[in-house]
Amino acid sequence: MAKRSFTIDTGKEKIEVEGHEHKNVAVKYLMKRRRSLLSTKDPVKVERLFAELPAQVSIIGKQITKSYKVAWEKTGTGEFSGARFTFTMDEA
Repeated sequence: MAKRSFTIDTGKEKIEVEGHEHKNVAVKYLMKRRRSLLSTKDPVKVERLFAELPAQVSIIGKQITKSYKVAWEKTGTGEFSGARFTFTMDEA
């Protein structure tokens, strides 16, 4: 399966990316945002980055646009209890 071009729309910015499926592109983007939170040591900067995390992400393909609602948690309570900065995605 060849990679296709997608546009990630977070409401504040639009990012051109390549990927295979809408959901996989969204997960990859959100995991990059999560990793930047985990690697930041300054607590003030972590709070600012956490406040700026997107609550909704739209993945725009050539024919189909899919939107996902993202729920972020500072400490996971669900499937990954105790993990820091977990998120769950539901298709909107």
